[in-house]
Amino acid sequence: MKNFIILYITILSVFSFNAFAQKSKTTSANKKYDNFAYIKAASTYEKVAEKGYKSEDMFQKLGNSYYFNGELAKAAKWYGELFVMNPNQESEYCYRYAQSLKSIGQTEKSNQMLESFNQKVSNDTRGKLYKNNKNYLEQIKANSGRYQIEDAGINSKYSDYGSALFGNKLVFSSARDTGSIGQRKHTWTDQHFTNLYITELAEEMTPGKVNRFSKKVNSKFNESTPVFTKNGQTMYFTRNNYLDGKKGKDGKDITYVKIYKASFVNNKWDKITELPFNSDAYSTAHPTLSSDEKTMYFASDMPGTLGQSDIFKVKINDDGSFGVPQNLGNTINTEGRETFPLVTDENELYFASDGRPGLGGLDVFVSKLGADASIGEIQNVGDGVNSPKDDFAYLIDTKSRRGFVTSNRDGGQGYDDIYKFLETRKLQCLQELYGTVTDINSSQLLPDTKMSLFDSAFNLINTVVTDTNGNYKFEVECGKNYNVRAAKPEYMTKEQKIAIPTQNGKTNLNFALEKEVCKVAVGDDLGKCFGIKMIYFDLDKYNIRTEAALDLEKILDVLNQNPTMKLDIRSHTDCRATFKYNETLSENRAKSTIKWLVKNGIAADRLTGKGYGESQLVNDCGCEPTNQSPCTEEQHQMNRRSEFIITAL
Repeated sequence: MKNFIILYITILSVFSFNAFAQKSKTTSANKKYDNFAYIKAASTYEKVAEKGYKSEDMFQKLGNSYYFNGELAKAAKWYGELFVMNPNQESEYCYRYAQSLKSIGQTEKSNQMLESFNQKVSNDTRGKLYKNNKNYLEQIKANSGRYQIEDAGINSKYSDYGSALFGNKLVFSSARDTGSIGQRKHTWTDQHFTNLYITELAEEMTPGKVNRFSKKVNSKFNESTPVFTKNGQTMYFTRNNYLDGKKGKDGKDITYVKIYKASFVNNKWDKITELPFNSDAYSTAHPTLSSDEKTMYFASDMPGTLGQSDIFKVKINDDGSFGVPQNLGNTINTEGRETFPLVTDENELYFASDGRPGLGGLDVFVSKLGADASIGEIQNVGDGVNSPKDDFAYLIDTKSRRGFVTSNRDGGQGYDDIYKFLETRKLQCLQELYGTVTDINSSQLLPDTKMSLFDSAFNLINTVVTDTNGNYKFEVECGKNYNVRAAKPEYMTKEQKIAIPTQNGKTNLNFALEKEVCKVAVGDDLGKCFGIKMIYFDLDKYNIRTEAALDLEKILDVLNQNPTMKLDIRSHTDCRATFKYNETLSENRAKSTIKWLVKNGIAADRLTGKGYGESQLVNDCGCEPTNQSPCTEEQHQMNRRSEFIITAL
C-alpha cells in the first residue's frame, strides 16, 4: 500500500539524479531509498542480492521498501533474510516482520515475533494489545461473515482508493491518468500522481461511468479522500502541499500533504484554501465530519503524535474557523499507524490501523463514540472487509448498510482497489427487550405506563410509554443485565431485573401491576405507604448512593403525581462518633436529599428537612456514654436513614 494512504507521501524537489555521480549500485539504491523512491530502490537492491551480496542494512531497506508500499509478501521474504543473518534486530523490525508474516498465513511464526517484540519494548501499546488479546483471531472470527463483498467495478490497473459519498454519487482517488503531458510519477510508489474521479451510483450503490472531478480541485500532484457537507456546498480533501501554483516544502525539500477546503460557487468548486492547522513540517490528511458537522476528524503525524500517524479531532466553529486539534489519545492511537477515520451518523468511528491485532497489514476497526466524547470498545470488523493485506478507507451508508472499502488484497485489478459491500449483520449484538403491562387482578391492558430502562448500576438509559395495547420495547445489548421499572398513576411502581442472552434476538419481560391499596394522610410516612425503602447512606457520608438515587426516583414519581403534596425529610445516623458530629452529619444528609429532589424538578417550598443525629435510633444500638456498641454493621445501617413524612396533601 502506498504511504500516501498512511500519511507520509512526499514530493521531492529533485525527480531524478545524475547516475554519473553514483559509485555503485548499492550506493545508488541507498540514495533512492533516502529520497523515498522505494520501488526503484528495491529493484536495485534485489539485483545486488541476486549476485550473492548480503548486508543487514540492505535487507532492512529491502524489507522496508516493500513494507511501506504494502507488498507484505515481498517484505516478509527480505525481513526473513535479515533475521537469518542476525536474529537480534531492533524492536520495530520484529513488529514489521510479524505483520508481514501474518499476511502470508504464517500466524504462529508471526505471534512468535510479536512475543519477541513485546519483550524488547514492554511498554509499547502494540505489544500490550497483543499480550492482552492473544485470542484475537477468535474474536475476529466471531465478527466475520457479516459482509457480501465484490469488486466495485470502477477499478483500473493503477491505484484506486479512498471513496466518499456526494449525494447519489461516489468520489474517489485514482492514479489512472497516465497520458497527460508532463504527467509525473511519484518516487515513493513509482505510480502516477492521483486525481479525484466521480461516478453516479445506481440501484444497490452500483457505480456507473467514471468521469474526472473538478479541474479546479485536481492538480498536477496528489488529491484524495474528500468529504462533503450535507448541503453539498463545502468539501474538504487531501492534497500535496500545493496551492495557487506554488509547492510548499520543509527544510529538506520534502512536500507533505495537507487538508484543503473548497466551496461550491456558481455551480463549480472554487475558493480553495488550506486549513489553519496545516504545516509545511508535517502531514494532515483524510478528513471526515461528525454527523452535526461541528467536528472534523483526520489523520496526522503532527507534534504530539503517539505513533507513526494518529487520529485527531478539531472543532469547527459556527463562523467556519477551527479550534486546536486534539489527539484522540492512546485509547485509539498506538505506536503504529492509525489513519483513514470515518464517523457515521450513528456516532461510530471507523479507522484503519496496523498497531492492533488483526489479519495483517492495515485492518479496519470500529468504536462507538459517546455523547461525552468517550471512546467505547474497539473491535476489528472482521474478515470480508479485512484481509491479510492492507484494508482501509471504510465507507458505509448506515441506512442501506452498503458501502465501500479499499484494499490491496490478492485478486485485485491493480495496486489498490475499491470494493463494494453489503453488511448483512451489525457488529454490535443487539436484542429487542419487549413486553406487555397489565393489571394483576383483571389482566386489563395498561397503556400510557412509563417504562424506564436502567443499566446494572442503575444509570437511566431510556424511557418509553406503553402503547394502546400496553406494549413497550427497548433496544438492548446482548449479554448485559438491566433493570426495568413500570410506573403508572394509581398503581404500585414495580421493578424487575433481566439478563439478556448473548446472541441476537428478542427477550420478553411482562409486568403485572397492583393497584395502590394505601390511602395517605398528613403525618404518614410516604416510604412505608408506597413500599419505598429508606434512603441509606454510607458510614460517615452524606452523598446520595447509587441505589439510594433509585429509591429517590420513586419519591420523585409520587411528588410529580401529587403536585400539592409536601414532605418533611428527616435524616438519622447511627450512634458512632460524637452526638454533635452526628447531628451535623444528619443535617447534611437531609440537605443532600432535598437538593437531589430540587435538582430533579421539585419546588423547594414543598420540602422541609432536619437532621436528628442519633437521637431517634430504631433499635438498641446506642453508644453512649462509652461511644462504643456491640451491634453489627447491618444493625447500625438501619439507623443511617432518611424518612419522608407527609405534611400537606
